[in-house]
Amino acid sequence: MAIRVVLGEDNLLVREGLRHLLAGDDDIDLVGAEVDMPAVLEACERLEPDVVVTDIRMPPTNTDEGIRIANELLERYPAIGVVVLSQHSDPVYVLALLEHGSERRAYLLKERVHNRAELTAAIRAVAMGDSRIDSKVVERLVHARTEAARSPLAELTVREREVLAEIACGKSNSAISESLFLTKSAVEKHINTIFLKLGLASAENVSKRVKAALMLLAETGVISGSPDRN
Repeated sequence: MAIRVVLGEDNLLVREGLRHLLAGDDDIDLVGAEVDMPAVLEACERLEPDVVVTDIRMPPTNTDEGIRIANELLERYPAIGVVVLSQHSDPVYVLALLEHGSERRAYLLKERVHNRAELTAAIRAVAMGDSRIDSKVVERLVHARTEAARSPLAELTVREREVLAEIACGKSNSAISESLFLTKSAVEKHINTIFLKLGLASAENVSKRVKAALMLLAETGVISGSPDRN
């Protein structure tokens, strides 16, 4: 069965571009395209989609509507996945999106949207209950956290940092194995070591691992505050 998607994007050219991209995938059915936050929420109630793909900023305030849509849907329709598209690689936005949990949430930079595979992979991930974070955002988190004084990340090996970055992107052990050309048992060993070193050994599932990893990486003076509403 095709994944039913509602799109939220106020820019006509971007909206039509996304419509064209999604139309090329037989496993995705774009059932609605809206231009503001109230219309997106109304479409979710009326059309019951599996996933919402939404710009982070749209009317009525053009600030953080994408994040607020995700929060609203978590309360009203928790089974709906949300892919937030943004021009901002600042990890603050990702942390705001994941404040109430990373399950069925994805954050993708708009510069990647021209790549159909990136967008559809994020849609499929949240539809299945997983999460997907843009690798560029994760790189900023890893760099900032590694530079922090007395960072626990300083105790990780190069390979362990690579595995941690994959975890923070929301990848499963199997996906990490394929990406880094490691056996599954080697991935599991690295993950156990990483979480022991970082004091996160009690994080048991993928959703908790993603949130824990991102929160740990963000605990610096460089990454702080709330999304800019200007």
